[in-house]
Amino acid sequence: MRRRDFIKGIVGSTVVWPLAARAQQSAMPVIGYLGPGSAQSDAFRVTGFRQGLKEAGYVEGQNLTIEYRWAEDHIDRLPALAADLVRHQVVVIVATSASASLAAKAATKTLPIVFETAGDPVKLGFAGSLSRPGGNLTGVTQLGEEQAPKRLELLRELVPTARVIALLVNPAESLSESQVPASLAAAKTLGLELQVLHASIERDFDAAFEKLTELRAGGLAIGGAAFFTGHIEQLAALTVQHRMPAIYQRREFAAAGGLMSYGTDIAETHRLVGIYAGRVLKGEKPADLPVQQATKVELYVNLKTAKTMGITVPISLLGRANEVIE
Repeated sequence: MRRRDFIKGIVGSTVVWPLAARAQQSAMPVIGYLGPGSAQSDAFRVTGFRQGLKEAGYVEGQNLTIEYRWAEDHIDRLPALAADLVRHQVVVIVATSASASLAAKAATKTLPIVFETAGDPVKLGFAGSLSRPGGNLTGVTQLGEEQAPKRLELLRELVPTARVIALLVNPAESLSESQVPASLAAAKTLGLELQVLHASIERDFDAAFEKLTELRAGGLAIGGAAFFTGHIEQLAALTVQHRMPAIYQRREFAAAGGLMSYGTDIAETHRLVGIYAGRVLKGEKPADLPVQQATKVELYVNLKTAKTMGITVPISLLGRANEVIE
């Protein structure tokens, strides 16, 4: 080969290969990920989601791009963030709460949406039925309202002398408020007086804990809400500061010093969401994919916090715990 031809070949390769690489990158499907929290607070969700995608054959950065949009615990931002994803022409929107799913549903009638919610997808208008959604949405639902009574049961088991229990809910989130009727019914069955408190902004927390003192509440059940999850460490610290036995649905609450948590394994839920997103990318239609229900639940007890509060945790409860934090 002549020297001139060789040099042409080298120069040509430096032009062709970057162009080919860019073309391959631009050909990657783009998923829009809409979360009510932040990248930091939802890191465990994203980890589970990526695992599900991997099982479906997709790895971020290799054959898939993900556009993340975070509301930073400001639910009112979700509609604009959902509209922004639509403008970016993503091929699938993954919405990781009831509020995020409602925003995505309002933003598009055609783009596939894979949701994750603790609410009833049929009642929320996400699906015609669980077995055959029929629209552009499908996804995974966790046990939401069904778990609220169980949390009261567990709190009563841990603090049997309590007669007044408070339930903290966020009135700005319909899913949080939806747990009230089932909790009131459970409290009546358990012989408890249930007082419902509200918090929708951060400064409401101090007022709620002052009210707990006035009510002489013996325990606090924190209703599921994206807003509360975004302030999980603050809530855990307040329960310890006020020596208030409390239970929430996320493991992170017990890990941060809260007394106990009981709820769906969220990492597993998001793994299922990732698998569904992968199936949609491969051409399956949301209308034909049955809504899945995640049934795996976890119980965590913070033994160190129990000792600080002078609470003796029954052996029967410790034996049922997935993890005891000491």
